[in-house]
Amino acid sequence: MERNASSMADLFFTAALMAALFSSSHAELIKGAFENNFSKSCPGTHFKTSQDGQIWYLTLDQISDCGFITKQSYRFGWFSTKLKLVGGDSAGVVTAFYMCSEVEAGPLRDEIDFEFLGNRTGQPYLIQTNVYNNGSGGREMRHLLWFDPTQDFHTYSILWNSHQIVFFVDKVPIRVYKNANHTNNFFPAERPMYVFSSIWNADNWATRGGLDKINWTSAPFIASYKDFILDACQWKDPFPACVSTTIQHWWDQYNAWHLSSKQKIDYAWVQRNFVVYDYCQDSVRNRYKPQECWLSALD
Repeated sequence: MERNASSMADLFFTAALMAALFSSSHAELIKGAFENNFSKSCPGTHFKTSQDGQIWYLTLDQISDCGFITKQSYRFGWFSTKLKLVGGDSAGVVTAFYMCSEVEAGPLRDEIDFEFLGNRTGQPYLIQTNVYNNGSGGREMRHLLWFDPTQDFHTYSILWNSHQIVFFVDKVPIRVYKNANHTNNFFPAERPMYVFSSIWNADNWATRGGLDKINWTSAPFIASYKDFILDACQWKDPFPACVSTTIQHWWDQYNAWHLSSKQKIDYAWVQRNFVVYDYCQDSVRNRYKPQECWLSALD
């Protein structure tokens, strides 16, 4: 990838991010034992940690899937984890890192998704991202990756504020979802969200539209997580600090409303080389292009 010298905007963004990682008034940085911050939703046999507690292993087999959720919900901020995906024959297996306004993913939920779609041995993973507002989705994009995500940990992050949602892979922005405001109202900005991770059986749709089913002889399937960062505004009733948008936090400030000059270069590189599907370009599915599709990610 071509790398240019950072602009002043890049320096401001980096400085803001680094400052946020070390100090924040109403934000919460995840640290400490798993039990302090998350609740798991699977049998104990399917959730393991490394000896030092820093790596979390989620298992899928024919007995159960596995997932976990933050004990707190958040509105706006930076949400990030390092993840190593299932290797080998992973067709039909989906590993997810996502945010949702409702614990049970109810019909009127808001949601921001990273979903990693497994494949047959030797075929690349696809990353599917999606955005839901008030129970409606249909904003899928799919990307290839420029590395093998099963060989090592890579960082997957979401920046969410009232102006944009940006999906990052190893600090490279792969998708920018702008707020269309009054023109379309399809932007999840009002409800706080919990942060989830999971591994589950999605062989009815995930690989070649459901044609490739899970090969259970390859089970168990194990996804590995570490280094969670939730630098975000924690929602606390009855008067949450983040009920209204201010410029108190770095993600609510001007430099987080737009991509920096370097991020624009990286984003354009991804668009040229790794986009597999974009709902904005799907004229069969969408007779009329959704309003947010007219917004430029580079503005």
